[in-house]
Formats: sequence, C-alpha cells, structure tokens
Amino acid sequence: MIDLFAGCGGMTQGFVEAGFTPVFAVELNLHAAATYAANFGADHTFYGDIAALNEEEVPEVDVVIGGPPCQGFSNLGSKDINDPRNQLWREYVRIVRKANPKVFVIENVDRFMKSQEFDFLVDEARDGGLLQGYELSYGRLNAADYGVAQRRIRTIVIGSRIGKIELPEPTHAQDPSTVNGALKPWVPLRDRIGDVPVQTISTDLPGRSETVFGESVPGPFTVEEIHLGRKPKEKSLARYRIVPPGGGRFDIAAQAPELLPRCWAEKPTGTTDVIGRLEWDKPSVTIRTEFFKPEKGRYLHPQWVEGNESLQVNRPITHREAALIQDFPDTFKWCGTKIEIARQIGNAVPVGLARAIAMHIRPYIESACE
Repeated sequence: MIDLFAGCGGMTQGFVEAGFTPVFAVELNLHAAATYAANFGADHTFYGDIAALNEEEVPEVDVVIGGPPCQGFSNLGSKDINDPRNQLWREYVRIVRKANPKVFVIENVDRFMKSQEFDFLVDEARDGGLLQGYELSYGRLNAADYGVAQRRIRTIVIGSRIGKIELPEPTHAQDPSTVNGALKPWVPLRDRIGDVPVQTISTDLPGRSETVFGESVPGPFTVEEIHLGRKPKEKSLARYRIVPPGGGRFDIAAQAPELLPRCWAEKPTGTTDVIGRLEWDKPSVTIRTEFFKPEKGRYLHPQWVEGNESLQVNRPITHREAALIQDFPDTFKWCGTKIEIARQIGNAVPVGLARAIAMHIRPYIESACE
C-alpha cells in the first residue's frame, strides 16, 4: 500500500487495522511526515514535494490511497491538463501509473465532485486517458454512518482495474428504525471520550524533540501528553458557563447579551455553531484544524449541568479528545507544535471511515490475487 499526501497517517492507520501493509508514503509537511514516520516507519516515508519523487523509488502495490488537496472550485470547467490547479493531480496520476495498483482510493472535501480537479480525474479515467482501465465509483459518505463518533461528510473515489467496486454500504444510521433495524445507531460522543479525564495535564507540550529527516521536530508525544488546556479570560469563561449541550452563541445573546462580541451581536442569523457545546449522546460535528478555539465552532466539552459549575467542563475539547473523535488509537504518537498537531488531527481522514473502506475493498483485491 502507498499513501500519497499522507498527512499524519489517518488513512494509513485505517488500512493497517484492516490488514494492509504500508510500503511507501509521501508527505510535504515536516511535522505531519514526522508523525507518520513515528507510527509507521521513516524508512518508507518520502518527506518532500511529490514532484521531486523519482519514479524509480515507487514500488508496485495493490492499493494507492490518499490524494491531493482540492485547490478550489470553478464553474468554468477547464479541462486543461497544464492548468496550475491540476499540477498536483498530474503528479498523483504519474505515481499511480508507476505503482500500477489494482485499486486506488481518494478522500476529499464534500464539494470535490463540483471541482475542476474532479473533472480532470474523471477525464483521465476515460478511454485514451492516463488512467484508462480504471472504473470509478464516487459519492459523499458521512463518517458517522460507518461507526465514527463524528458527522463528517467527505467525497470518496474508488478507482479499480479489477472490476468496478461500489462504495461501501453504511453500517450505522441516525435512526436505524427507518431501515428495518438492519443498521446500528450512530456512535455517540460519550463512547469515544467519556472516559477521558476532564482535567487537562498542561497548557504546553513537553519540551523534547527528535531529529527526523535531518531536522529537529517536537515530539513524539503520547496521547496523554496532548491532553492540553488553554488559559481563557474570565469573560470567555462566563460565556462558556451559559452554553448548554447543543447550544451556542444564541444562548449567550438571550441570557447575557453584554457578553456577546459586537461582530456576533450584529449578525442575528448564521454561524450557529460558534461557541457551541457538543452533546454526549450524539456524534461530534466535523473536527477541523482549530477545534481548540470555541469561537471557531461547536467545540466546547459536552459535560454541563445547569446552575452547577462543579459539574460543568467549561473548556474546548483537547488535542487528545479531538484525536479520539477522529478515531485514532490511544497508542498513536504525535510530532509537532500544538498548532501543527491540531492541523494534522483536523485534516486527517477519520480512521474508522478509512478502515470501513479498506475492509470493503480487501475481498476484491484478494480475489484478484488468487
């Protein structure tokens, strides 16, 4: 298995849990590459620009996973292979052709199918294209429908040269009764972070580092060591105390309008998740790269009892909790600064979603190898 644009290795972790073996990975960001290397090995990790990767270094594999970030959306429908926005995709196609996988899997943002990059990919899979012979299946999947305690909708593309492989069927549902009880209910947030101590260990990472790829990188850190708090101002704490599970800035506006920043007070609609509190019995909202800032979304800890501060946890979720919501195992190691680790977590493919996809495609690959 090869992971291109691997990040910290969320997709690789899911595939490893499904029985696949990583033999090569490419990642441009130093801290993300260091995290990947700490968990899966530096010997097969290429840290650098994919354009600088010599094809001779690329092994043939059964599966290539990952894909370039989507650079933007356009209604112009340009199919020019030389368009700068297609450059990373040209490199992706180059490596896929060299690796000659039976299957490739791409994860991207929910709007990916409306992008120029998606059009480029589909064109290359047509007769005469560079990916001719690969049949594509694609669609938008919600991680919560595959056992992840997070509502995260992403586009998944499966390309196969061993016969078309449809996307995996959901295993969970918000209301299983509507599908004759054949599916399990969505996994609640409590199941992932309910046993994590509410007390954070520090506001800073330990002060150690290691040399990776010839450069000094903070870490590696255990999940316990990334259970980090912040130092909110009293005004911020006063806001947090008001917000119930499922609530947000409108609760502050109703109960203590003097605490509401002017920019929100003058915006009576929209941004409903701002300073929002999560709920124990529902999946989390999408974990993004700034989950540690309540003003960026619904990231306040779900523990809250009205009028009893001793039974309230008035802080955002920690890096440790966010990693668990992304389905990373407790054994996973992290490298980088606090901000870099947060970016790695927020940009990762949820491990449970990757595992579900891997388990789905594995029988097809095994049959093709017989």
